[in-house]
Amino acid sequence: MDRITDLSTAAVTGLAAELAAVDGVVGVCLGGSRARGTHRPDSDHDLGLYYRGPLDTGALRTLAAEVADRPVEVTEPGGWGPWVDGGAWLTVGGARVDWIYRDVDRVRRCWDEARAGRYETGIQAGHPLGFASHAYPGELALGRVLADPTGELSRLRAETAAYPPALGEALVAAARWEAPFTLANAAKAPHDTTYVHGCLFRVVGLLAQALHGRAGCWLINEKGAVDAAGRLPGAPERFAERAHGLFRTDARAALALAAELTGEALGTG
Repeated sequence: MDRITDLSTAAVTGLAAELAAVDGVVGVCLGGSRARGTHRPDSDHDLGLYYRGPLDTGALRTLAAEVADRPVEVTEPGGWGPWVDGGAWLTVGGARVDWIYRDVDRVRRCWDEARAGRYETGIQAGHPLGFASHAYPGELALGRVLADPTGELSRLRAETAAYPPALGEALVAAARWEAPFTLANAAKAPHDTTYVHGCLFRVVGLLAQALHGRAGCWLINEKGAVDAAGRLPGAPERFAERAHGLFRTDARAALALAAELTGEALGTG
């Protein structure tokens, strides 16, 4: 197994500048734990490639061949599904670097929808709860712009810094009807362990989104969502511990505990 190393700030910034010079790329944003300062030395360097119109993937493949430790696949837009879009997983100087495509006009549309309290959840590989459209502006809000030749990306990021209250209200409202409805359906098949756990997972995800929405905090991924929700003001006591514990409990008991947790999280108990 390769030894995973860190990559210097100068190296990441330099790579971002090279990416921004590719035709179609509007700007490059550092995302994930690296942008939030919660990373470990072996954490990935997530580089969002915000593009418009035809993206010169040939130039991206040439650049990947120059900087990567070994040959990698660079996809066309859409190569990783309808929402994650595409990109490449590279190892550069022993460090993991992910290129992730984002259509900047689509990000703008999702931001406009979020401000109006509207969102959609699409099917996407790697996102078992589905990809929430408001994750697009959330990624930008929580990211750090590294390369932005025209300033467009920085201007859009500045807008997304303020979490839209209408989105928070919509997420809470959605959880208030869907979580009890989902638990009621699970209760009809308590012996179907896989189905029950799927319903529990859905409910926990709805609660995590609702708690973030009520707190005015962006939630952009299922990974770490439960623990993050448990740290928010207004979260039920021991939220994360109780939510994780649902999947180690008998189905009938878990459904009852999930209903109790739902009531506390949403103020409906």
